[in-house]
Amino acid sequence: MTDALPGYWLSRLVFERALALMYFVAFLVAANQFVPLLGEHGLTPASRFVRYVPFRASPSLFYLAPTDAAFRAAAWAGVILSAIAVAGLADRRHALVSAVLWAAMWALYLSFVNVGQTFYGFGWETLLLEAGFLAIFLGSGRGAPIAWVNWAYRWLLFRVMFGAGLIKLRGDPCWRNLTCLDYYFETQPMPNPLSWYFHWLPASVHRAGVVFNHVAELGVPFAYFAPQPIASIAGLVTIVFQLVLIVSGNLSWLNWITIVLCIPTIDDRWFAWLPIGVPAAEAPHLAQRLVTYAVLGVVALLSVAPLRNMLSPAQVMNTSFDPLHLVNTYGAFGSITRTRNEIVIEGTDEENLTPAAKWREYEFKGKPGDPARMPRQFAPYHLRLDWLMWFAAFSTPEEHGWFSALLVRLLEGEGGALSLLRVNPFPDRPPRYVRAMYYRYRFTTRDERRETGRWWNRELVGTYFAPASLKAQR
Repeated sequence: MTDALPGYWLSRLVFERALALMYFVAFLVAANQFVPLLGEHGLTPASRFVRYVPFRASPSLFYLAPTDAAFRAAAWAGVILSAIAVAGLADRRHALVSAVLWAAMWALYLSFVNVGQTFYGFGWETLLLEAGFLAIFLGSGRGAPIAWVNWAYRWLLFRVMFGAGLIKLRGDPCWRNLTCLDYYFETQPMPNPLSWYFHWLPASVHRAGVVFNHVAELGVPFAYFAPQPIASIAGLVTIVFQLVLIVSGNLSWLNWITIVLCIPTIDDRWFAWLPIGVPAAEAPHLAQRLVTYAVLGVVALLSVAPLRNMLSPAQVMNTSFDPLHLVNTYGAFGSITRTRNEIVIEGTDEENLTPAAKWREYEFKGKPGDPARMPRQFAPYHLRLDWLMWFAAFSTPEEHGWFSALLVRLLEGEGGALSLLRVNPFPDRPPRYVRAMYYRYRFTTRDERRETGRWWNRELVGTYFAPASLKAQR
């Protein structure tokens, strides 16, 4: 018994390149955003986190040096390593070389996630880590794909999709009465240029979309384990489902990496159009097989808690059960908000606050602000601050310690925080006061859009954070 999996060499090749591309995006995000968010002068400094949280609870290389220089070096090292993996340079070498490359990427990204606190508390972080850990054992391009690793990826994809389906059935009633899409496109975290059009599709199309969602998440996943060509068809159906989500909104790399996870369900017959010859791959060596057995034994053992959670009426979403994030539970949009509230941060340089004070808005890169500005496409790139602003709108600023820290950085005119924004209305000197206002946003109707050119209507709800000065914040 060799455990070789014939007919999946091209599938593995495409999968590795695609997963490496996800790592590339994730490390690029870290290179651009980690220091402003979690650096020495960030909103929630990682250096403070490592002083109070023991290493065993959240293992990270940054316990050795929680400095901006270390964060930048690790992020750009990750960018370089993932670029090497995308190019397939290590894949041409021995399996050990490939394993070291994937292990290095996994360890580096684990280090970011485990000190990233709320800014790295998204389900797709652990999803990338779990997929990246299994990639250590894929072998090289000189060897045949290993069957058990392929099945481990199918099990991961099953948990992602079926867990998302269950959390919806157990959650918001709109998933059961087929009305969730009446709200979703307008109230999702970060709409894209096509979200407005999806929102105004006929109600019958929205109902059909929810039905398709249930089929894709609750029925199709069982076919991942079926013989070919059924497994391939199930994977392709899931890809179509994820593509619809991609063109209708910005969900970071969640949908993109789910598409990547579909590739192991698809055999080489679907990749025959690629101008790549399939070599006579070597069977896995005994040592490689034994290591794979051991790893899969660990995965099976760690799968008990996520499986128990998935079957529980009290199912939770996007949770890790071990500090290395080896096997996790997933889920998304168990509830759908009916209205969209946005926090708009404003500043003024006037010395005395009066009702006539002129306030100027800070514009974020992705989240709605100026009603006339078309929503942008950013995914799979992840705008972490924009996403946290969406969550903050559901609660008070006291529940989000990073929010007051952001206001302080704006009052200081700190370059790192300003780099996370699209528009700084105070380019010459920082404002004297900042405040945060609470607005309700809704998509314009077709007639309103035609007459005004606006994408959004908004109305003031109240004050989210009262005017504050640098002296008051300190």
